Amino acid sequence: MKISIFGVGYVGLVTGVCFAEMGNTVMCCDIDQKKVDLLKRGQSPIYEPGLSELIESNLYAKRLMFTTEIETTVMSASMIFIAVGTPSDVDGSSDLKYVLSVAKSIGHFINEDKVIIVKSTVPVGTCLKVKEQVLESMKARGVSYQVDVVSNPEFLKEGSAINDCLRPNRVVIGLENKNLKELFLQLYSPFFPKENQAIYFMDLASSELTKYAANAMLATRISFMNEISRLCEQVDANIESVRLGIGSDPRIGSQFLYAGIGYGGSCFPKDVRALLKTAASYDLSFELLQAVELINQKQRHHFTKRILSFFEGDLKGKTFTIWGLAFKPGTDDIREAPSLDVISFLLERGAKIQAFDPEAMIHVQRHFGNKFFDRELHIKYYEDQYEALAGASCLIVVTEWKSFRQPDFERIKKTLDTPVIFDGRNIYDSQQMKEKGFHYFPVGKKITSIKSRLG
Repeated sequence: MKISIFGVGYVGLVTGVCFAEMGNTVMCCDIDQKKVDLLKRGQSPIYEPGLSELIESNLYAKRLMFTTEIETTVMSASMIFIAVGTPSDVDGSSDLKYVLSVAKSIGHFINEDKVIIVKSTVPVGTCLKVKEQVLESMKARGVSYQVDVVSNPEFLKEGSAINDCLRPNRVVIGLENKNLKELFLQLYSPFFPKENQAIYFMDLASSELTKYAANAMLATRISFMNEISRLCEQVDANIESVRLGIGSDPRIGSQFLYAGIGYGGSCFPKDVRALLKTAASYDLSFELLQAVELINQKQRHHFTKRILSFFEGDLKGKTFTIWGLAFKPGTDDIREAPSLDVISFLLERGAKIQAFDPEAMIHVQRHFGNKFFDRELHIKYYEDQYEALAGASCLIVVTEWKSFRQPDFERIKKTLDTPVIFDGRNIYDSQQMKEKGFHYFPVGKKITSIKSRLG
């Protein structure tokens, strides 16, 4: 098949590359010339395991192309995917200006019947707006073609997006024209084993809502466990034991039951807020999701408050090492990352930061710039995780990268000024930390220090 994709961000790029890998001819379009030039050289503008190799191999096979030419992109395929960003607006709703801009361009250059597939995460009713925009643009030109708009939400996890795309656990298709089912079966069947083709066809509104509902449910599980973790700390229970106990129930399952410093990234925070906004537009009060969002913010505050308490409210002039800046391992994405809140909290109180992350440091540098409000910015970035420990009052683990899971604890202890670890992801064993002489502060577990401050 010949496929066009607008947007080479996370979703559009991974989707386009995986379609090409299955033998389709794919043209990807973006207005960012630098990004397109980079991709034409076979280099990925984002970090995602396995992505660069697939870009390079499919460029070589001439199944994958990148361009900034909108007209060529519209005219080169009868199936056009819209995968541009839908950032949160100031009120929490999804900003659809990029989606509707693409729709307008399609209508301006359309040359035959088209199937337009909305891959971007969009609120209910967006596909109808896209169709209206395309028809309006065609009417202005005095042309008429058959236009079908389809909803096809993505369910990719950053860090495993290639595998999720090539081996999906389900594909959701929302459409009005039932005659298109065979087209989408032909497109997606190669991604599934024949005995398990989990392709679900439904109406447009249900498909659009499914994406938000899925992310909201996962965010709810995380916030629930974080709330339980705070209770565990009060009653001297162990959140890991609780997780195993409830996760073994097949009605509940084990995924997304890990307590920590809170969820972040490009999906959960944005989608929870967008779903709240959609509900409010229909005069519905979504109390459960309001609590989910509040708990997520409180969890970060709870974590940083423990640091402040340990140092008796005085962080000025102290140095803190942070391991992990990306919102999760396997990506360089820092959108809504807990690390940004932790860093801001420490800087506001006059602390200094020494940071290490294998992929995301450049993005954090750009985020904070050269100044923190009107003060000098005290953040240093290190290429080695152990060098970032020198002279620090404690180590704060924010992202659970593999290289942090079994580190050289003796080296950590010798390099830190004081043997203190605040673990926002519960990747270490409390008893082991006690035996090694660390003051260890996990989430939802008994701490190994009863001192408020080291002498």
